Amino acid sequence: MNKQVEAHEEGSAAERIEERAERIKQATSSAVNNTKEATKEAVDRAADHVEDGLHRATDKAADAATRASAKAEEVKQRGRETYDEAIDRADEWLERARDYVREKPVQSVAIALGAGWLLGRILRR
Repeated sequence: MNKQVEAHEEGSAAERIEERAERIKQATSSAVNNTKEATKEAVDRAADHVEDGLHRATDKAADAATRASAKAEEVKQRGRETYDEAIDRADEWLERARDYVREKPVQSVAIALGAGWLLGRILRR
C-alpha cells in the first residue's frame, strides 16, 4: 500500500508541476502578447510623430521657397527698373553731347583732340 500511496503522491506532484508549468507557459505567452501590443502601439505613435514632424518640415520648406521666390522676383524687378533708368540716362547724355557738338563744332573737335592726346599720354606709361 505504501507503494500505491507513494505512486499516487508522485503522480499528484507531477500533475501539480505540469499544471504550474502550463500556467507559467500561459502567463508567459500572455506577457509576450501584451508586450507585442504595447510595442506595436509605441512604434505606431513614434511613426505618427515622425510623420507629423515631416509634414511640418515640408510645409516650412515650401513656405520658405515661396518667400525666396517672391523676393527673387522683387529683386529682378528692381534690377530691371535700374537698368531701364541707366539706359534712359545714357540716352539723355548722348543726346546732350550731340546737341553740344551741333551748337559748338569747333570747341567739340578741340575737346576731342585734347582728350585723345591726354589718353594717349596716360596709356603710353
